[in-house]
Amino acid sequence: MRMNRQFSPAGDLSTDQTILNNSAVSRSRFPKWIPLTMVAFALIASSAVAADQPHHGSSEVTLILPDLNGVKFLGGLIGGRDLLWSGLLVSAAGIVFGLVASVQLKKLPVHSSMLEVSELIYATCKTYLLTQGKFLFLLWLFIGSIIFVHFRFVHDLGLRKLGTILIFSIIGILGSYGVAWFGIRVNTFANSRTAFASLTGKAFPCYAIPLKAGISIGMLLISVELLLMLVILMFVPGNYAGPCFIGFAIGESLGAAALRVAGGIFTKIADIGADLMKIVFKIKEDDARNPGVIADCTGDNAGDSVGPSADGFETYGVTGVALITFILLAVKDSTVQIQLLVWIFMMRVMMVVASAASYFINEALAVRKYKDASSFNFESPLSRLVWLTSIVSVVFTYVVSATLIPSLGGDSSLWWKLSTIITCGTLAGAIIPEIVKVFTSTESGHVREVVTSSEQGGASLNILSGLVAGNFSAYWLGMIILLLMTIAYQMSLLIGDQSLPIHDQMMLAPAVFAFGLVAFGFLGMGPVTIAVDSYGPVTDNAQSVYELSTIESLPDIRQDLETNFQFTPNFELAKENLEKNDGAGNTFKATAKPVLIGTAVVGATTMIFSIVLDLTDGLKPERLFNLSILHPPFLLGLIAGGAIVFWFTGASIQAVTTGAYRAVEFIKRKIKLDDSVKKASIEDSKKVVEICTRYAQEGMFNIFMVVFFTTLSFAFMEPYFFIGYLVSIAIFGLYQAIFMANAGGAWDNAKKLVETEMKSKGTPLHEACVVGDTVGDPFKDTSSVALNPIIKFTTLFGLLAVPLGEELKRQQGSFMAVTVAVALLAISMVFVYRSFYGMRIRIGDQRD
Repeated sequence: MRMNRQFSPAGDLSTDQTILNNSAVSRSRFPKWIPLTMVAFALIASSAVAADQPHHGSSEVTLILPDLNGVKFLGGLIGGRDLLWSGLLVSAAGIVFGLVASVQLKKLPVHSSMLEVSELIYATCKTYLLTQGKFLFLLWLFIGSIIFVHFRFVHDLGLRKLGTILIFSIIGILGSYGVAWFGIRVNTFANSRTAFASLTGKAFPCYAIPLKAGISIGMLLISVELLLMLVILMFVPGNYAGPCFIGFAIGESLGAAALRVAGGIFTKIADIGADLMKIVFKIKEDDARNPGVIADCTGDNAGDSVGPSADGFETYGVTGVALITFILLAVKDSTVQIQLLVWIFMMRVMMVVASAASYFINEALAVRKYKDASSFNFESPLSRLVWLTSIVSVVFTYVVSATLIPSLGGDSSLWWKLSTIITCGTLAGAIIPEIVKVFTSTESGHVREVVTSSEQGGASLNILSGLVAGNFSAYWLGMIILLLMTIAYQMSLLIGDQSLPIHDQMMLAPAVFAFGLVAFGFLGMGPVTIAVDSYGPVTDNAQSVYELSTIESLPDIRQDLETNFQFTPNFELAKENLEKNDGAGNTFKATAKPVLIGTAVVGATTMIFSIVLDLTDGLKPERLFNLSILHPPFLLGLIAGGAIVFWFTGASIQAVTTGAYRAVEFIKRKIKLDDSVKKASIEDSKKVVEICTRYAQEGMFNIFMVVFFTTLSFAFMEPYFFIGYLVSIAIFGLYQAIFMANAGGAWDNAKKLVETEMKSKGTPLHEACVVGDTVGDPFKDTSSVALNPIIKFTTLFGLLAVPLGEELKRQQGSFMAVTVAVALLAISMVFVYRSFYGMRIRIGDQRD
C-alpha cells in the first residue's frame, strides 16, 4: 500500500545527499587551532628528547603479566590461562546472543509508515556517527602524540612495542564507537516495532520489545569488552600487556568522552528545540509538522543510546584495567597475582551468565503475569529484573570465589571477605536505582510535588521543586555510597596481617583494592544495567515514530491492518501505553546514571593509586606526608578540581543553550501549521540536525581541549597538586552529577505525569512543566552523564602525564617544567574562553 508523504524513504538518502554535506559543520572553525596545539606537543617532545637516560620507575610500562598457567585451579585440575578459555566461549556466546536478538527484532511485524520513519531516524544517526568518527580521529591525534612521546622518550620503548600500544588505543576507540553504532541500529529496529505492537491494545509488547533491544545491546557490549581484555591477557606477551591495557583504556575512554559529551549536547539542542514549539505554537508532542522532531529522535539515539553504550563499554574496561594495574603493582607474590587476576576475570564471566539467566527467568515471569494485559505498571518487571540479577550475582559471587580461591596467600578466609566487598557494589547496583526512583519515578512523592507546586507557582516553583529533589537525592545517594564503601573498608582491614610492616604485607593498601572491587561490583550485572538504560531511548522514539507516521490518518488503515496483520487497532490505548512506557523509560534512564558515575569515582581511587605508588617509591612513609592538606600543593589541587567541574557544567550547558537558540530560531521561521501541511519537509529536518551537530562538535572540541591541556598542565606543575586535583574532580563530580541527573529526572517525569495521569496537555500547568523539563534536559543528559568519562579520561591520561612531567623536571629542572605547565594552562584558558565567549548568544549574528 503506497502512501504519498513528504518524508523521503531512508533508502533514498544517497551519500551525496547526506544531512551534513557541505554543512556548517564542515566549515567549523576549530581546525585553525590545530597548529597552536601542536606547538605544545613540540615543546614537550623537545624537552623529553633532551633526556640523556630514560627513566624507569614503577609505572604501567614496567608491568609484566605472570604466566597464568603457573597456578592450578579447581583442585589442581587446570591452569589459569586454560581456565580463561571458558571466558572466551562465554564472550562469544554473549556476542551471538546480542546479534541473534537484533535479528529477531528486525523480523518483528511493522507497518511501512512506521518503518519508513525509523529508517529515516537511523539514516540521520548514521550520518551523525560518521561525522563523529572523523572527529574522533582528530582527537586521537592529540592523545596519540602524547602516548608516543611518553613511551618513546620517557621509557625508551622500541617502535614495535610502541606501535602495539598505539594499535590498542585505536582498538579501544573503535570498541566504544562500534558498540555505539550497534546500539543505534538495534534501537531503531525496536522503536518502530514497539510503536506498531502498541496498536494491538496489549501492553506487554510495549515492554518486551524495548527490553529485548536493551539486553541485546548489554550482552554484546559487555561480551565484546570481556573478549578484548581476555585477548590482551591471554595472547599479548606479558611484557607488552601492561602498556597495552593502558593504551586500550585510554582509547575507549577518549571515545566514550567524545561520544557522551557531543551526544549529550546534540540531543538536548534537538529536544529543547522541539519541546519549546509545544508552548510557542500550542501543538502536540512530536507533531509531524515540527522540523525539530526528526532531530529530536536522532538525538534520543545520539545522547541516550550512543553515549551510554560507549560510556558503558569504557566503564567496564577502565574499571578492569584499574584492578589489573593495582594487582600487579601492589601484590608482590606472583602466585597471589595470578589467583586474583584469574578470579577477577572469571567473576566477569559469571556476571554475564548471571545477567542472561536472570533475563530469561524474569521474562518467563512477565509473560505469565502480563501477556494479555491491556495495561500495567511498566516499572514493575524492570525493577524485578534488577533485583533478581543482583541476588543471582551475589550468590554466584560467593560460589565462584569459594571454588576458585579457597586459599589465597595461605589465608582460607579471603574468598568470602573479597566476595563480601564485591557484594557491597553489586547490592549498590540494585539499591541505588531504588533510591533514584524515590526522586524521579512518576510514582514518587518528589515528582508529584513538582507537579503540585507548578499548579500554583508555574514554571518558577516547578524549577525550585526540581532543584530540591536533586539536592536531596545527592544527600541520600552519597550516604548510601558512603555506607557501602565503609563496609568495604572494614572488610579490607581483614585482608592479610595488618600488624606487619607495610612491605611485608601480602598487599599494599588493601583499602584501595577494596574500593576498586566495590566499583567492580557496581558493574556486577552489566548487561542488565545497560539493558534498562537502553530501554529509555526506544520508548521515547516509539512515541515519536507513532506520531510521525500519521498512521491514524492514513486511508483505509483499519482495513489494511485487519487484512495484512490480522488485528483491529486500538489507537487511543496504544498512545496511552506508549506515553506511560516512556515514563518508565525516563525513570530507568535516570537509575543507570548514578551507577556509572559511582564507578567513575570509586574506580578513580584505584587508578590514582598507581600514580601515588610511583611518586612515593612504593608508599615510603616519609613521602606519604605530601598526600595531606598540610602539603599546600595537594590542598590547592583540591580547590582546582572544583573549579574545573563547574566550568565543565557551564561549558556543556552553554553549547546546548546556544545550539537550542539557533534551532528554535530556525524552526520558528520554517514551521508550517496550515491544514495543507501534514509533515515537515525533509530539507528543514536535515537543517535542524545540521545545527545540532555543528554546536555539538564545537562544544565538544572546546571541552576536550580544556580537559587535555589542563591535565597536562597540572600534571607538569606538581604531582601532588595533580593528585589533589584528581581526587577533587571525582568528589565534586560525583555530587554535581547526581544532583543534576535526578533534578532533571524529576522535571522530566513531572511533565510525563501531567500528560498521562492528569491528561492536561496544552494547559498552563503543562507549559510550566515543559519549561522545567527544558531546564532539566541538559542537567540530566548532557552535563551530569558526561562527568563520568571525563573523570576517568583525566585520571587515565594522568598515568601518562605525571611521569612525563617528572622526567621533564628531572632532566631540565623545575623551572622548565613550570614554564611548560604555565604555557599549557594558557592554551587551555584560550579554549575556556571559547567555550563561553566564542559560543555565547549574540543578537544580530547571521542566522543558521
